[in-house]
Amino acid sequence: MDGQEGAGNGGLSGASPGPHAAVAGGTTSGGRDRRPAHNTLAGHAVVHGSVVQAERIESLTVVPREAGPLPVPRQLPVATVPFVNRTAELSGLTSALEANRLVAVSGLGGVGKTQLVARWAEEVAERFPDGQLYADLEDGRRDGAVDVSAVLADFLVALGAGDRMPATPASRAALFRTATAGRRLLIVLDNVQHAPEARPLFPGPGGARLLVLSRRRLPSLVLDGAAELTVDPLDERAGTELVRCWRHDAAEGTAERLVRLCGGLPLALRAAGHRIVSRPHLTLEDAVRELDAAEGPDAGGARWSVDDEVPAEAVFDRAVRELPDAARELYETLGCYPGTTFTREAVEAAGAPGGPEAIGELLTAHLALRHASPRDPEVSRFRLHDVVRAHARRHAREHVPAERRTAALRGFVGFCVTRAAHADHATFGSRLRLQPDPAGTCPFTGRAQALEWLEAERSNLLAVLRAAAELGEHDAVWQLCESLWALYHSRKHYSDWIESHRLGITAAQWSARPDAEIRMRNQLARAHYELGEWERAGAEIAPAEELLPLVDERRLHGVVWETRGLIALGTGRAEESAELFTRALRANEGDAHGVVVQSYNLAQALVGCGRAGEALTVLDEAMAGAADDALMQMRAQLVRARAHRAGGDADAAVVCAVDAAVRAAELGQYAKLEQALDLTTELADEVSDDRLRRSGLEQAARLREAVAADAGRETDGGRGGPRAR
Repeated sequence: MDGQEGAGNGGLSGASPGPHAAVAGGTTSGGRDRRPAHNTLAGHAVVHGSVVQAERIESLTVVPREAGPLPVPRQLPVATVPFVNRTAELSGLTSALEANRLVAVSGLGGVGKTQLVARWAEEVAERFPDGQLYADLEDGRRDGAVDVSAVLADFLVALGAGDRMPATPASRAALFRTATAGRRLLIVLDNVQHAPEARPLFPGPGGARLLVLSRRRLPSLVLDGAAELTVDPLDERAGTELVRCWRHDAAEGTAERLVRLCGGLPLALRAAGHRIVSRPHLTLEDAVRELDAAEGPDAGGARWSVDDEVPAEAVFDRAVRELPDAARELYETLGCYPGTTFTREAVEAAGAPGGPEAIGELLTAHLALRHASPRDPEVSRFRLHDVVRAHARRHAREHVPAERRTAALRGFVGFCVTRAAHADHATFGSRLRLQPDPAGTCPFTGRAQALEWLEAERSNLLAVLRAAAELGEHDAVWQLCESLWALYHSRKHYSDWIESHRLGITAAQWSARPDAEIRMRNQLARAHYELGEWERAGAEIAPAEELLPLVDERRLHGVVWETRGLIALGTGRAEESAELFTRALRANEGDAHGVVVQSYNLAQALVGCGRAGEALTVLDEAMAGAADDALMQMRAQLVRARAHRAGGDADAAVVCAVDAAVRAAELGQYAKLEQALDLTTELADEVSDDRLRRSGLEQAARLREAVAADAGRETDGGRGGPRAR
């Protein structure tokens, strides 16, 4: 990890007991001899999870939380009422999925595809006892492309496999097939535009079924064995039935005219219905007359259609005009927002009313809906239906002055920069940062909450960053990139990581900030390094090194030398990496956290050089002053395990590996958790004591089970991933 781009110190609040290791005897750090051991915790030490202290190993026991069954995700949106005249489609879904593992459902935006599937899933819930997975690909779409790897990651977390997340999309797809094989799951992909977006999400063999929802037919999926189902707009009879759910005395001819004006789209009919129901003095005939006039040739505006087929713009225009002033201002501001979900705080930062009344008006008018984020359930999020969002953006372009649109966008950008900076501080504590400290009070109670907020806002943050780049807000772009290191380094969203930092490099250049460009290039190099793309990583760090003479901050020099050292270590040049880490260590003198991180890196290099004893000494000296740095203590234990193994002491190594796994699980550091568990399993075969070997293998498996079950409980409760306290 990067000393200045890495974890910080600071205790975790609200820590609760996790799985822990109980070890009788053994040396866990430093102890290369067999002298009697005396272990003490004193001073300002803060314990995160368990502490393993031992002089000699007799047995190893990991006591996890009681492992429950595999998680059963329930991610589909809730079906709304009323629901009319979809008997044929419901029956068609049942028949298609009895004969096929894949069904492609197509229909216009707003025609009710998602609601149809949600209603059908409720009716046949017993057929899918292992749960439902749902992803709206529109949430993460950028320039027409979708980060399918991120969708796979979310699904794997929901299935309890988040503790062993691979880095590459192909590996995640393979693990997804493994995790779904033999499970009776319903998987729904909404707003798919192209067949290749769905293929990596095909489940493994067995009882899983996949529904692909799209606004257009995807014929190539038929070649993959998909059955096709088309959802048409409601006909006049069915639409009239829906109208009479809220206006019982509707005359047949008038109701039919309203259905035609709304193109048979349930979404548009509900919006029109809200206006009529909320105004008892307004007759259905009055409403139809007004809409008819708005759609007429003398209305003064262009007719709009969903996918250029069904006119419906007038319905949303009318709904917006009838909103109270505050709600209409909020709607227009949301038309300036590049993201998909929003919170009260975000819209208020953009200068719009964000109180319960304004948001409630949008909900009541069927223009917005609540968005339940499994990542961050404590925050109330909302979203516009994708058809409504398109209308809001067109409406803003046509009716909101350019100065106000720019001011709103700058407000959203400022909110994201400040909130992401707070999340970075809460996640990584003290580290070198080039941007000023964020204004205001930190809204996060600890590392876990901050990380889950970043995860829940991931697609919004990248959308805002891209909009800021187009707006020329260069400082905001590189500052947001700097803060997003907390998310990308912890959760490995490589596609977002690379795209954002290319924009960050350009922004730093426009800002004439060579220090920021060094940071951006270094963080980008680290993405390629973690993907094993050594040459790309080297090509990104080389220009950063050329800029070093322009900056006085010695820790930035250390950052570059550290990344070069990691590349050298990854390509088998351990001696060179040790020299580079030593230079980075010297550059961080006076920065306690930087010294700890570079000592950790140096210890890894020394193990690679065959100097395990020196590695343990370096770690012991550095970590003695970092008792409250939970992240670095966890990472140090993992390196200690490797050092003990290299030194021939498998007993001490397995103790450190188990302790590292426990700490990683408690901190939500999935990549390190996987490394620690794998190392524990490997070491069990090297331990001379048969009882210890069996215990190590069994307990590593039990810890995996406990973490998977914990991930399922968190996902069901609204937060993905192993509990990160």
